[in-house]
Amino acid sequence: MIADRLRGVASSPTLALAASARALVKEGKPVLDFTAGEPDFPTPDHIQRAAVDAIEHNRTKYTPAAGILELRQAIANDLHRRLGDPVKYAPPEVMVCVGAKHALYNALQVLCDPGDEVLVFSPYWVSYLPLVSLAGAKPVLITTREEEHFQPDPSAVSSAITPNTKALILNSPSNPTGAVIEPQRLRALSELALARRVFVISDEIYDQLVFPPASVRSIVQENPKAIEWTILVNGVSKTYAMTGWRIGYAAGPKNVIDAMTALQSHSTSNPTSISQYAALAALTGDQADVRRMVTEFQRRRDHLVNGLNALPGLSCTMPDGAFYAWCNVSRLSAPADAVARRWLEEALIAVVPGEGFGSASHVRFSFAASLETIDQALKRLKQWLQKPVSRIS
Repeated sequence: MIADRLRGVASSPTLALAASARALVKEGKPVLDFTAGEPDFPTPDHIQRAAVDAIEHNRTKYTPAAGILELRQAIANDLHRRLGDPVKYAPPEVMVCVGAKHALYNALQVLCDPGDEVLVFSPYWVSYLPLVSLAGAKPVLITTREEEHFQPDPSAVSSAITPNTKALILNSPSNPTGAVIEPQRLRALSELALARRVFVISDEIYDQLVFPPASVRSIVQENPKAIEWTILVNGVSKTYAMTGWRIGYAAGPKNVIDAMTALQSHSTSNPTSISQYAALAALTGDQADVRRMVTEFQRRRDHLVNGLNALPGLSCTMPDGAFYAWCNVSRLSAPADAVARRWLEEALIAVVPGEGFGSASHVRFSFAASLETIDQALKRLKQWLQKPVSRIS
């Protein structure tokens, strides 16, 4: 029999929709796939070469459970370079994980006891709720509003905190909305967390994919005192088009990082050694490829969001970061999963329905797709919306 804690934990809906789209492609259908949660660019050449070099020099053995020292130092240096004084981490305050999701899992496992509560803003990334539940804690949802560009309300957080509240999860830029939390709200949230002794788990995996004139700030920049109660989670997957390499990291108080490392030593052990050396090259090498990717993502964002907003029945806020468009389909008078199913079956367009993110009124487009693909999708949607369909079911 399956353990009780796994009841209600299903596979990621983003992966399920992508699998459905791939199945249609195998049948020869010209599906336009907007489900991807990963950049469509290749991993930069110098990173690939570093992996080959690691293999050729036999760097293929076990490493320390927390990752090689050189990579942990590079992460600390990169955080200081980007976040500035007085934000400084030492290697013992950094650990390398098997992707950022693994870092989130480790953090929640070591922080939470049964009966604890974890505050999560809605819409939320699909894995937050299962990760909290698997840690024995209860997710407590705090709704953000589209008309406020999905900004968190500190007063709502204050009202939601109870004696059982252990942590607050932040995600800026957000998956799925692309919202970047405003600095004054970060400051207010940090002050709340410190005053109420609540840990902050800050998921910053998209923090380098931000589109000018927007800019992103970390909670530890806005309030350096928050470092004592914050676990930063990040990785190389999105910034460097390295999703399959599975390298994420956490930075935080040494006692928390020590506990996460102990947990990891009895589960996955170290992340893949070859990937660690590739990540080292990513963080210490030329960042020109990152800038090129951000520029291209911004072109695609503008084209997709402007195109969606020109279509009857659809509306979409302009995301400031990440590579997702959170499209409101409520005027189609059907839940998002029904809309997504019809689009896939009738227009051969694959999107992710919003139910898995906490909204039945939205679907998520990934603009990790070419401008040509975006153009084709907008044309197909226009044709589909012009059909005399009175109801979606």
